[in-house]
Amino acid sequence: MSSGNSGSHRFSALWQLTLARWRGFFREPSALFWSFGFPLLLSTALGIAFRNRPPEPVFAAVESRAGADDVRAALSGHPDVRVRVLAAVPAFDALRTGRVAIVVVPGTPVTYQYDATRPESRVARLLVDEVLQRRSGRNDARATVDSRVTAPGARYIDWLIPGLIGLGLMSSGLWGIGFTLVDMRTRKLIKRLVATPMRRSDFLASFVVMRSAFVLIEVPILLVFARVAFGVGVRGSVVLVLAIALLGGIVFAGLGLLAASRAENTQTVSGLINIMSLPMFLLSGVFFPSERFPDAIQPVVRALPLSALNSAMRSVMIDGAVVAQVAVPLGILVAWSIASFVTALAIFRWR
Repeated sequence: MSSGNSGSHRFSALWQLTLARWRGFFREPSALFWSFGFPLLLSTALGIAFRNRPPEPVFAAVESRAGADDVRAALSGHPDVRVRVLAAVPAFDALRTGRVAIVVVPGTPVTYQYDATRPESRVARLLVDEVLQRRSGRNDARATVDSRVTAPGARYIDWLIPGLIGLGLMSSGLWGIGFTLVDMRTRKLIKRLVATPMRRSDFLASFVVMRSAFVLIEVPILLVFARVAFGVGVRGSVVLVLAIALLGGIVFAGLGLLAASRAENTQTVSGLINIMSLPMFLLSGVFFPSERFPDAIQPVVRALPLSALNSAMRSVMIDGAVVAQVAVPLGILVAWSIASFVTALAIFRWR
């Protein structure tokens, strides 16, 4: 009998504890969001980006030499091919930066220059060859030669690394500063510091300075690792890349301050950081081009700080852009940094 009562009590305790955990779960907004909201939002964003739509056209370049006009005329007659004639160096540069998927060099035989590591280039090679062979007639097909080029900057990894650097700067800035400040508030450390003879702006600025110093250590390590492990280089100025990363670190440090400015506990600041970071994680082109999203939301996408950071980083690392060529994304980052810090200072809860 006592054994039965013991089993009954044990089951009752297990049931009550399970019920308590169940209620606690549904009372925690962040747990609900990551369990139900995030999968739905991610599915929606990816569904929009990769929705069913007509096949994208193949972009090809024809090297400017004898026979280029005939090749261009043949290719331009196909509805799925977009072709232009370029000199040798600009044509290769367009291939390297991904503006075209294949370069056709007229001659006997015709030479196809393409990067075999890119799926769109392999598709372009098949389609372009199909068009040219059909133009020549199957009984007297053109002789062709493949010139497979692994163009620096054209690989997916070359495109991905700048986005991952931007994502890292966003995550460390938001979580590293926002979470730390709220933890200090819950332990009443901020209240004690306010009683000291310090300027409040200096207190908040110290977090930004600390984060900036860390960026100058973090980003060079990532660039060296990308170079050694994957052969990802920097075509433009390394100093400009570091300056852009530093500005990005300042922006996300300011947003971290803003997230922590009114939050009273870590659960609240976690939710605010998720609200800030999720749109950028999905829309800012970290893992796939943001151009896949509808044109109607492109102005919003480009205005996001992570979008501006990724755009500037890729322009310098892949295309070798100079300051004037990345002025627009740099201006967006400067505006975000000023607005976030000024707003955080104005509304920060000190007690």
